[in-house]
Amino acid sequence: MFCRNLGTTDRIIRVVLGIVLLSLVFVGPATPWGWIGIVPLVTGLAGTCPLYRLFGLSTCATTKS
Repeated sequence: MFCRNLGTTDRIIRVVLGIVLLSLVFVGPATPWGWIGIVPLVTGLAGTCPLYRLFGLSTCATTKS
């Protein structure tokens, strides 16, 4: 459906950040802002970011044949 535009490091950072933000909903200050963690978690797991696509960015390593 969407081609990937996130590199491995970017994906790992997004997944970790998403989990940390989501944990704020259940532990710590229990702030509803933690639900924002769904966005980086989903984009990290999917490997694609709509904003990167909009601005023509990509953190994927380019391979040359």
